[in-house]
Parts: sequence; C-alpha cells; structure tokens
Amino acid sequence: MWKFRLTAIAAALVVTACQAQNEGSTDAKEASLDSESAKFSYAVGVDLGNSLQAVKDDVDLAALERGIQEAFAGEELALDEAERTEIKNAVAQRLQQERAEEQAKAGEEAAAKGEAYQEENAARDGVEVTDSGLQFESLEQGEGASPTAEDTVTVHYRGELIDGTEFDSSYQRGEPATFPLGNVIPGWTEALQKMQEGGKARLVIPPDLAYGEQGAGNRIGPNETLVFEVELIEVKGDDAGDAAASDTSEEDAG
Repeated sequence: MWKFRLTAIAAALVVTACQAQNEGSTDAKEASLDSESAKFSYAVGVDLGNSLQAVKDDVDLAALERGIQEAFAGEELALDEAERTEIKNAVAQRLQQERAEEQAKAGEEAAAKGEAYQEENAARDGVEVTDSGLQFESLEQGEGASPTAEDTVTVHYRGELIDGTEFDSSYQRGEPATFPLGNVIPGWTEALQKMQEGGKARLVIPPDLAYGEQGAGNRIGPNETLVFEVELIEVKGDDAGDAAASDTSEEDAG
C-alpha cells in the first residue's frame, strides 16, 4: 500500500520551494541552479517527485504547491486533519485494489502461459513428470550421495522465467550457494533429492511448487512457472544447516 509521508529531507523542500516563490520565481523551468541552495532545492524536488511516481496520476501540482505554501506560512489549512487523513486513506485503498486487480490479471495470464509451456516441455524426451507436477530432466548423472530433505546442499544454479528472462544465478555471483534443502521452494526440495553429487539437471517448476499467487519481489510475478538448471556439488548433512542458513541470501534457490 502506498504510504503518504514526507521524509525530513522532503520537508526541507517546503522551505526552499516557498523561499523561491517568495523571491518572485514565476516559472519552475526558469529557476536558476547556480547556488548551493538552489541545487539542494532541486535535488530535494527530484526526490519528492520520484517518491510520488506511484500516485502521479492523482497529484494536482497546483494543489500540492498550495498545501506546501499554507503549511509553511502557518495559515489556516483548507482541509483539516480528519479530511486529509480520509482522502489519503481513500486513495491508498483504491490504489491497493487496483494493484490487486492487476496482480490477479497478471497471475491468470502467467498461469495459462505456464501450463502451455509445461505441456510442451513434458512431451520432450528425457523429461520425467512427478506426481506433484515437477518436471525433472537429468542432464548429467552424478555418482555421489543424494540428499534428504533434512540435509544441507551446495549447488550452482541458474533460474529463468519461461520467456528466458534470468532472475537469479549463482554463476553470475561467482560462487555456489549453500542452504538447508528444507528451507527452499518445494520444487527444489523434491528435485534435489532425485540427484547425486556431481549431477546436473533441468527443472521446470509449476507455480504451486514455487512462489504461487504471491510471486517473489519484482523479478518473479504471480503464478510464474520457473525453469532452473541445477548442479549438485555437495551434500553436507543436516548438522550444517544452521550455519548455512545464516549465510544464504533470500534469492538463493528461492
């Protein structure tokens, strides 16, 4: 939900903007940036403008300027605190509803595309579809130990959306990831137990075994089918789990 608040630095804009107005500036485009104060004011203005991007269609710049001027001058405000709170809450709720509707639509589209991709991938030679819906394809057979759900593993991996967009990669970070196998998405927990140390596999993970309707941050939307290439380097056993969990980032294998 959008939060309506001004930071301390944005509050400084109130002062500098009103100072500029009092000095007779009639057009913001004509404002000189040849002093430290002017440059500071401009920089703060950019910060405030950027902070309002999410609600820019709801911002009336003339009314915004009026609010700044009246607050700075200590004049009687056109809207009292209750009215200001009411309108801010109303807009925030509307934006939240619009966002939820957008998420739902995006989720429906992603689910449909994902199902089509899964159907096509399942028909490929060498792809095993498990009872859960996980699609597992062995690329290189390992010869070492296989982990259990309680073990900690070290892997190299690359994660992509079905359109080929890469959202995470231990290869890009230049080092493998280590984590307790029970602490990652269900598709990973299941798939890694089918592998042996030294093995490599390609996984196609449906949404219910990944991040589902919520998605994950800005990189993975709702109901996304995920594609991973995974190399199982080492099985460390469950006694290494606590230490590994503290060293593993949020994005590592989900």
